[in-house]
Amino acid sequence: MTTATRLESVKEYYFSKKLREVAGLIQAGKPILNMGIGSPDLPPHPSVVEALQEGLSHPKAHMYQSYQGLPALREAIAGFYHRNYNVVLSPSSDILPLMGSKEGIMHISLAFLNKGDQVLIPNPGYPTYSSVTQLVEATPVFYPLSDDNNWQPDFTALEALDTTKIKLMWLNYPNMPTGAKAQTETFKRLIQWAKDNEILLVNDNPYSFILNDNPQSILSLPNAMEVCMELNSLSKSFNMAGWRVGILAGNEEHIQAVLKVKSNMDSGMFYGIQQGAIAALNTPSSWFHELNKVYKRRRVLVEELANLMDTTFDPNSVGMFVWAKLNDNSLSAEEYIDKILYEKDIFITPGTIFGSQGEGYIRFSLCVTEEQIQTAINRIKA
Repeated sequence: MTTATRLESVKEYYFSKKLREVAGLIQAGKPILNMGIGSPDLPPHPSVVEALQEGLSHPKAHMYQSYQGLPALREAIAGFYHRNYNVVLSPSSDILPLMGSKEGIMHISLAFLNKGDQVLIPNPGYPTYSSVTQLVEATPVFYPLSDDNNWQPDFTALEALDTTKIKLMWLNYPNMPTGAKAQTETFKRLIQWAKDNEILLVNDNPYSFILNDNPQSILSLPNAMEVCMELNSLSKSFNMAGWRVGILAGNEEHIQAVLKVKSNMDSGMFYGIQQGAIAALNTPSSWFHELNKVYKRRRVLVEELANLMDTTFDPNSVGMFVWAKLNDNSLSAEEYIDKILYEKDIFITPGTIFGSQGEGYIRFSLCVTEEQIQTAINRIKA
C-alpha cells in the first residue's frame, strides 16, 4: 500500500527523531542531560489531582462527554479569561475546550483552509503551524522575525504582500522560541491589517504566565473578536502537559466552524480530566508566583550556562526557555548541539528546527532541576 501524497510534504517531528537518538545514547550508558524539551517537570497544584481523583468515581465519568466540554469547564475558562486578561467571553458560545492546543491547530486549519490557500507562519516559529498547513494542502508563507525588530512582525513587509490568497495568520506571543513579549501596539496593528484584508488571526498563547508580569490576550483589544481567535493551554502554566487540555476562544461563528471539525474527530474529553482542569483554572494567582520562583532560580543558572557557552540572550525574555545566539559562527546550530551532545552529554535544541531565522541560535529549556543545570555547568567548565 502506498501512503497519501500529503505525507510527502511533512517530515517526522524533529524531537521524535532526535529523542530516539538521545534514548539510544542513554541506553548505551551515556549520562545525557536533556535540556531541549519544554515538558514541565513540576507537579500540578494538589487540588487538580484531587479533583481528578474525585471525578473518577462520578456516575458519568466513564460515559461519552460533550464535544463542547462540561458547562462548568467553559464557565471556569470564561472566569479565568476575565480575571487574568480582562476579556469577557460567553461560556455558551465563545469557548471550545480542546484535547491540547496542538489539535486546535489542526481543527482550525481544517475548518478555514482550502487547497491552495496561503497561511502566514512566523519564522522562527512552532513547526506544527507549517506541517499542519501542508497536511491540509494549503501553502505556507513565512514572515521573518528578527532580533533587530524585537521578534515582532515587519509591517512594511506585511503591507507589501499580495493578500489575495492569504486566509489565516499564526501568531505566537509570548513568542516561542524567542521569549519575546506580546506588544499591545503589534496586536492593534495586526487586528486592523487583518480586518482590512479579511484574514483570520490566531494567537497561540500558552506561555503568558511563565516569568511574565503582564499576561496579555489579543482578544482584550477593540475589534479583536471580529477577526481573531486565541489558543491557550493548561500544559505549561499549570504543569499539565500530559493531561492534554487546551482552550480555543473566539466569536460564535468561528467557534462553530471549528466545532464542526472537532465533533467528527473525537468523542469528548474524559470527565475526570475536565474536573482537574476546572480546579486548575480556579487556583489562586499565588500559584503562578510560587511556580515562577522556581523558574527564576533555574533561569539564573541557565544564564550562567549560556554565558559559559559563549552565547548572548535577552535577560528580559519570558516563557520557559532561554533563546541564545551563538557568538562563534564556525559551526551551524545543529553542528554545535551535536558537538555538545557527544562531547558533554547535554542535549539542547538547535534554533533551526523553528525555521531559517533560527540559524545561529540555540534554545535551553527551564524544565530541568537546579541540580541538573549545575551539572551541565560543571561539564562545560571541565
